[in-house]
Amino acid sequence: MATYSKQMQKIVEEYRLSGEPWPAAAKAMAAWAIRTGRWELPPSAAINKCAEDLATAMREEYMTDKRGRRVRLLHPATMQRGGEQMVLWDDIRTAPREHMKLSFQQRRRAIVGDCRQLKTDVDSYNDTNKEAEPIQIIFDFDMDLAEIEAANAA
Repeated sequence: MATYSKQMQKIVEEYRLSGEPWPAAAKAMAAWAIRTGRWELPPSAAINKCAEDLATAMREEYMTDKRGRRVRLLHPATMQRGGEQMVLWDDIRTAPREHMKLSFQQRRRAIVGDCRQLKTDVDSYNDTNKEAEPIQIIFDFDMDLAEIEAANAA
């Protein structure tokens, strides 16, 4: 069985032999391959793309709570269901406490991971540039959060 890459190379060769304009852009070759039935989007790829777009849209949906705060409406939580790991989304207004607790914990873990990578990058930069004043990063966000809340309250 040919690899996917070999199949793509075969399509390029068939395109070149077809009399279509050459040299050619990959988009032109792709349009030709689809038009001539040499390539089609696997249904799983379409489902994955749609799921990504839905997740992006859900992350961007906000509401205003009773105190006037802008709050994300839908929250994902990764969990096991029937022996399969999946991301389930729920509405902050109706989600069970356990779903929201898990979602918040997972978001916090992601933030910690970003901070860890930032610290590694800064440490590496400072080690490589010893002649310059080291860049200092503070990972205590209490003052930042207080400033943002104060600005929003004004």
